[in-house]
Amino acid sequence: MSAPDPRANASRTPDPHTAIVTRLRAAGCVFAEEEADLLIAEARTPKELETMVARRVEGFPLEYIVGWAMFYETRIAVDPGVFVPRRRSELLVRETIVLAPLDPVIVELCCGTAAIATVLTKVLSGAEFYVADIDPAAVRNADRNLGPLGGHIYEGDLYDALPRRLQGRVDVLIANAPYVPSAELALMPPEAREHEPRIALDGGADGLDLHVRIASKAESWLAPGGHLLIETSRRQASRTAELVAQGGLVPRIIHDSKLDATVVIGSLGSS
Repeated sequence: MSAPDPRANASRTPDPHTAIVTRLRAAGCVFAEEEADLLIAEARTPKELETMVARRVEGFPLEYIVGWAMFYETRIAVDPGVFVPRRRSELLVRETIVLAPLDPVIVELCCGTAAIATVLTKVLSGAEFYVADIDPAAVRNADRNLGPLGGHIYEGDLYDALPRRLQGRVDVLIANAPYVPSAELALMPPEAREHEPRIALDGGADGLDLHVRIASKAESWLAPGGHLLIETSRRQASRTAELVAQGGLVPRIIHDSKLDATVVIGSLGSS
């Protein structure tokens, strides 16, 4: 009787990548192959890789595990417990680039990681950037991303966090404030509702609590000819636009079907 060929067993043993893909698929990861590639690339040791895969299988957001998210072709550092930037928010970046004048003053409220402002530093040379968030963890994360690029980071509740000297000087005011209605939080994907901070998701009864507050005071912060940009949902856009109009700005709605993104833009006259 001949000895068993060890190569036969080896051929039946799945390679690490295939094994990880199988585990991720079983856990419900839609992009299992891409995630496996990323985890393998980011892990420094086999033990670390196993820990990372196990956390992903348990439902932790991939961005928390690897420590970053890709946003507008830029790596943005993401700390656990901070809102993860979504690709749909790239519409805010694109519209800001179109609207910003030369050497603009840019403010990002509810900044989270400051992904939007961080990306804009690459394309708006000469701009001044000011970002704010009420969550101390988000402020620390924003400082990691934007601080080294010369941005100014503040902790506080919307406009209360900003220096008074900015009133009447802001060329573009960006807000990706939470807009999920409170009753619909339970319908969000588990990795969002179980791991991201509620304060970054919950927009109140109709999802527009912060939109009301932002739109009502934007006019006094904008420079002549300035613009307010608020991310919202398609079904909420008309109401957000009404709030912007009530605040003294001329509203319009922008939608990008590819990104599944909606932004309401409110413009202040130049006179």
